[in-house]
Amino acid sequence: MFQTFTAKTRPEQGPIRLAKLRAAMADAGVAGFLVPRADAHQGEYVAPRDERLSWLTGFTGSAGFAAVLPDVAGVFIDGRYRLQVRTQTDGAAFTPVHWPETKLEDWLIDQLSGGGTIGYDPWLHTTAEIERLEAALSPRQISLRAMDNLVDRIWDDQPGRPTAPAMDYPLEFAGKPSRDKRAEIARILQDAGQDAAILTLPDSIAWLLNMRGGDLPHLPVTQAFAIIDNTGHVTVFSDPAKFDGINRDPGVTLRDWAAFDAALAALPGPVRLDPATAPHQVRLILDAAGVAISEGDDPCILPKARKHPAEIAATKAAHLRDGAAVVRFLHWFDTEAPKGHLTEIDVVRRLEAFRAEGGALNDISFDTIAGAGPNGAIVHYRVTEETNARVTPGQLFLIDSGGQYLDGTTDITRTLPVGEVGEAERTAFTQVLRGMIAINNARFPKGVITGRDLDSLARAPLWAAGRDYDHGTGHGVGVYLSVHEGPQRISRASTTVLEAGMILSNEPGYYREGQFGIRLENLIVVTDAPDLPGGDDRQMLCFDTLTFAPIDRRLIDANQLSVGERVWLDAYHAEVAARIGPLVSGDVAVWLAKATAAI
Repeated sequence: MFQTFTAKTRPEQGPIRLAKLRAAMADAGVAGFLVPRADAHQGEYVAPRDERLSWLTGFTGSAGFAAVLPDVAGVFIDGRYRLQVRTQTDGAAFTPVHWPETKLEDWLIDQLSGGGTIGYDPWLHTTAEIERLEAALSPRQISLRAMDNLVDRIWDDQPGRPTAPAMDYPLEFAGKPSRDKRAEIARILQDAGQDAAILTLPDSIAWLLNMRGGDLPHLPVTQAFAIIDNTGHVTVFSDPAKFDGINRDPGVTLRDWAAFDAALAALPGPVRLDPATAPHQVRLILDAAGVAISEGDDPCILPKARKHPAEIAATKAAHLRDGAAVVRFLHWFDTEAPKGHLTEIDVVRRLEAFRAEGGALNDISFDTIAGAGPNGAIVHYRVTEETNARVTPGQLFLIDSGGQYLDGTTDITRTLPVGEVGEAERTAFTQVLRGMIAINNARFPKGVITGRDLDSLARAPLWAAGRDYDHGTGHGVGVYLSVHEGPQRISRASTTVLEAGMILSNEPGYYREGQFGIRLENLIVVTDAPDLPGGDDRQMLCFDTLTFAPIDRRLIDANQLSVGERVWLDAYHAEVAARIGPLVSGDVAVWLAKATAAI
């Protein structure tokens, strides 16, 4: 099993650890200390040694941070985690703060009316974040102090750095040799008049060097920093022993972590630095050495997001394999769940087993979200032995899961009925489905449309009923990389123009606290749209579907669907039957034929 079900933290540990942190703050002479979820690489997934936020507070969500002051400790969480944070933290010790509605700087100003100094670890915060805070806080006599991490001082059994080996990634899946990628980045730097770029995102380094690793749970990367110069030469800073098993390229030099600071200080400049992703400490080192900085996005981010045709072909194959496993699971669930003997953990284990039976599963792409009834309303619910609920007839069951295969990363969500469910559930489900269809059917001009422009299409059916959901409609997805990849996304906050080759999720939802959660998710890829008779002479884009598994028709109120929505649903199910049908047999094939029948 790739997923475990033990609770990683316990709320009762929080107050004791909080008291120790406040004592360390007093010794250091600061009025507060910031504890982010992020590590030095600013990724969603962090190694056990970097789980500082969950170790201190008990909150295990993938986004958020804490601000600890002498009399109050705020845990800042967005809409995905407002139910989860209540169950995982001690409410007497930690105060949930709705973020981003409440900004950290505003909260600190309210709490520190007399001013004070806030400590922070400059390796764990970006330059953009620190500069924004300083601009807002300094007029209020609140200063920031870069310092050693105070959580690390009190975490006696903190784990060490991960040591998993790196591996070469096959060219048949990558599509482009590393030397060609490095040459592409070198040209970007040359055109910008930049001597080098600092790379701090492990998935950027993995993509650039056509390598993968195992340092993080569910994310096949090697933790490292890198410097690429404008000739295409790359210096990687990590544990060199991790790279013993991969091909050595003369254009790549390996050095130890300890050499990174000095290498930064020796750069001639100007150096490209991404203020939104690089640790602020990198900026401090460059400034202290007098190295000229040229701010710009990580130069690998957009090339990585524009998938090569070989990457798209590979991920399509992975999705068919994954779709067959999901269909076998759906048949099993449909047979067993109404009997009332399953628990959430039973369901997670069985789905993972179906994926593993094919022999190609390397990992799951994230801890499976499997929520029965009220637990489905917790957007990123992770079942533990303590929370494990029985799957009861009359409930909805939300299952959000994915696999990491060498040829692709998958992510699919289905909401399932356990026996008969009520009209309220069917109405909400149909509204969510209509939003999903609207995104899937979108056509839009090439070169100008961002995910922000499309996000409202998914919400419109819910808005018309006075409803909404508190998460983005879609995130980017890598190819045997991160299941949550930037910069592309479908969200109110997205400013990245969508381009052909970008893979995204399409996952509207609706959640009713204490009752049920609904979410539907397919992965889609941006592609060139075919010309339409009578259309303008302009290039258009659309979405091609990657995910193939039935959408439960028993939860659909067909009377709510337009003719066009019915056509899409029937066509999608016909394609599921055509693509997945040959991959299953026996009772599963019979079940699939029924599940994909026209509505």
